[in-house]
Parts: sequence; C-alpha cells; structure tokens
Amino acid sequence: MNDRILVAPTDLLGDGVFETVHLRPEGPWLLDRHLARLCRSASILGLPEPDLTPIRERVFVSTGALRIIYTRSLLDVSVSPFPEAALRERRDGVRVLSADLGVSVRRRPPWSISAAKSLSYAENFAARRWAARQGADDLIWLSTEGYVLEAPTASVVWLAGDELCTVPPDEADILPGITAAHLLSLAPSLGLRAAERMITLPALAAADAIWLSSSLRGLAEVTALDGTPRARSPWTGRLLAALGF
Repeated sequence: MNDRILVAPTDLLGDGVFETVHLRPEGPWLLDRHLARLCRSASILGLPEPDLTPIRERVFVSTGALRIIYTRSLLDVSVSPFPEAALRERRDGVRVLSADLGVSVRRRPPWSISAAKSLSYAENFAARRWAARQGADDLIWLSTEGYVLEAPTASVVWLAGDELCTVPPDEADILPGITAAHLLSLAPSLGLRAAERMITLPALAAADAIWLSSSLRGLAEVTALDGTPRARSPWTGRLLAALGF
C-alpha cells in the first residue's frame, strides 16, 4: 500500500476542474480559450478564481498533451506524450453508439455542473467503456427529449449541406467545446455557413458527415452510428487542415 498521498483527500472527490490543451511546436493551441473555460468551470463549482499568470508566462518547449488541474488546494500543470488513441481516431474515425443520458435539457437540477469541465469524470469513462463492450469506440449522449447533447469527452459537429453545425452549449447545458467553436469560426473561409442548433438523432443520422471534436483529436469522423456504416467525407481532411492538424 502506498502511504504517500500526493493530493488532498478532498481533491479525490472530483471537487476541481481541468483542461487538456494540444501542445504544438509553436506553443499551446488556443490556450487563452482553455484558460477562460477553466475559470468558467471553476466559477460553476464555486472555486476561487485561479491565478493563471504562471501558466501564461511559461515557455513550453515540448509537444504533447498539456494538462491543467485546479482544485481548492492546488494548481498543477503537466505535459505528457500525445496519446496514440487520439492519433488513431483522427486517422481512422470512430464507430459510435447513441445512448439516453437520462437528463432533460429543460429540467437540469439547479446544482448541475454539466457545463463545467470538472474532475468528476468517472461516468464519462464508464460510458466509453460501455461503448467498447458493445463493439464501438465512443458514444453520443441524448437527452430524454431525444436531442443530441455531446460525447463523453468530445463535442458533436456535423455537416448538413453547406451548414457546419454543433449543439448550442447554453441551450443544451453542456460543456462549451473549444475546438468545435474554433472550427465554426473558420467555416466562412471554407465556403460553409456556421450554425448552433439542437438536433434529434434521426436528423443527425441524415447529416452528410458527423465528427467528434476535441483538443487532442481535432476531429474524429463518425464512420458508423448505431451499427449503420457511414461513407467517409471529403470534408474531414479539409477541416483538419483548417485546424492545423
């Protein structure tokens, strides 16, 4: 048994927030947006506003995954190698299932922290393990009304005609996706229209292309939804290139 506790016991209860940033040769990608979301998440959990000056002033000389963890007792920054799974999902795409999360977009409890990137991630990982046991790579959560919400560790992005879309985070009460928002800001330069709107699963299935977006993956194209194969989209490479992948 390890008799050394590296964090305060209260930090083990998920009472904290985190961010994972794609560390590129030119520095942390979209760092200011990640730090802003970290502060927003901290506010939702009632944490004091963190002093981010040491992170903003730090010079990172390696590439990989930059992880920032903030709790009531610590602010920790670490760099780890880029996960092979993210590279594989970006290259090969993902097979995805849909699952009812059991929550309503209109009746979240007042104490909900669903819009924060909190350390309470056990359910997220459990959901992905469940999908793996069903022979899939990931899943998309649905509300009780049948609306698409998000994936356990990613935002949902889709293309319908010339409209590049994602779920509106405030309306759905989900975590605002930084990569998804940045991608939509680039839509006009690609000849596409950007939109945030609620969508049901049948409408999503009818989209021209679907992706899961996150900082490390960039975009992982959905190659099968609930067991139905989907043709690969020529837009995947274009959008990844626009994001700098």
